[in-house]
Amino acid sequence: MPDITRVRADLLEVFQAGLARVDGRACVKNLLQRVQGDVALIAVGKAAQAMTLGAVDVLDDQIVDGLVISKPGYLDAALLQTYGLRALEGGHPVPDAASLRAGDEMVGFIQSQPQDRQLLFLISGGASGLVEQLCEGVDLAQLQQINNWLLGSGLPINAMNRVRKSLSKIKGGGLISVVDGRPTRVLLISDVPGDDPGVIGSGLLVPPGDSIDTLEDLHLPEWLKALLPLPVAAVSVSSENIHIEIVASLRLAREAAAEKARELGYAVTTQHAHLGGDVEVVGRRLAYELKDAWPGLYIWGGEPTIRLPEKPGRGGRNQHLALTVAGSIAGNRSTFFLSAGTDGGDGPGSDAGALVDGATVSRGSRASGLDYEKCLAQADSGSFLEASGDLITTGPTGTNVMDLMLGIKL
Repeated sequence: MPDITRVRADLLEVFQAGLARVDGRACVKNLLQRVQGDVALIAVGKAAQAMTLGAVDVLDDQIVDGLVISKPGYLDAALLQTYGLRALEGGHPVPDAASLRAGDEMVGFIQSQPQDRQLLFLISGGASGLVEQLCEGVDLAQLQQINNWLLGSGLPINAMNRVRKSLSKIKGGGLISVVDGRPTRVLLISDVPGDDPGVIGSGLLVPPGDSIDTLEDLHLPEWLKALLPLPVAAVSVSSENIHIEIVASLRLAREAAAEKARELGYAVTTQHAHLGGDVEVVGRRLAYELKDAWPGLYIWGGEPTIRLPEKPGRGGRNQHLALTVAGSIAGNRSTFFLSAGTDGGDGPGSDAGALVDGATVSRGSRASGLDYEKCLAQADSGSFLEASGDLITTGPTGTNVMDLMLGIKL
C-alpha cells in the first residue's frame, strides 16, 4: 500500500520549491545592483509588491517615488507607504473603471518625473487587465465585453493580448512615448510561452514593429470585429533608452521543482514543451502518460485553454485539468497529479489549483453526490474538488510564471 499522505506532501513540497525559485522579491534582488542617482519605480502585475520589495532591498532610499499597481488583495498599502510608495488596485482579470484610473495615474506619474530621472518598471502577469487607457471610440463596457469573451474563448494568451493591444493607447509599446527618452530599465516576470517581452503585460514598453496587425488570422466573431478600432500603422519611436530583462520564467520553476524532487529520492522527467491547447485534451493525455509511465516524478508547465459555458461554475483551468486527470486515473492507487497557478490564483475565487489521486472521484461523489463529468461540462470543477478535499490554496505567491503541473507514478 502506498503512503498516500507522504506522496501528496512530496508533491506539495516540490511545487513550493518551484515557486520559491521564481519569487519576485528574490529574483529582483538577485539581479539589481545599486545605481547612481534617484530612481522612480513603477510596478504593475500580480507580483508587483514582491518585485517592489526586491528593488527596495537593493536600492533603498534611491527610490524617491513609486507607484505599485496590482489586483485587490495583493497589496499591503500601509507597508508600501513606509517606503514612500503609493498602492493602486486595478480590475483583474476583466479591466474595470479602476483599471482606467490606474492607467491614467501611471501615465501622469511618469510624465511628472524629471526628464533625467531613471525609471524602473517591474512588470508581471496581470498587467494587461490592471492598467489601461483606451483608444478613441472604445468605452469601458465594450472593453469588458471583449475581455469577457476572450477569457472564455480558448484563445492562447499571445492571441488575447494582440486583441487587447488593438484597443489600447499604452499597450503594444504605447508607453514608450510617455517615457519620452527617460533612462528606463524594465524587469519582467514572464507568464507567456517563449518569454516574449512583447506579449508580457501586452508589451507596454516594447516597440510594435512596422506592420499593421489586422487580427484577421484569429477568426474573431463579427460582433467583436465591429467593436475594434481600425488598425493604424505603427508609429516609429526610439526605444534606445529602454533596457528590458526577464528575471523569472517557467523554465526556472521547472528546474527548481526537479531539483527538489531528486532530493526527495524520485527519478525525475521534465517535459520542456509548453502545454497549451484544450484543457480536457491535455488532461486526458497527461493521465495516459502517467498511467503508462515508469515510476518517478514528472514535470510539465504551460497554460491550457478552456472554453467556458454561458454560466460557468466554480474553478479555473487548473482545477478543470486536475479533475479531468482524476476521472481518467479513478481507481488507480499508484498515480497522483497536481496542477496549480504559480500566482496562487485559478479563475475566480482563492484557490490555486488541485492535487488529485485515484480516489478523488469516489471521495468527491460520496461527500457531495456530485457527478464529476457534469461538473466538468458545467465548468464547476471547484465544487467537486472542494468536496473531495483536493483543492490547493496558497494565497498570493509573489510571482506568476503560468501553471506548473506535477505527476507521480509509483
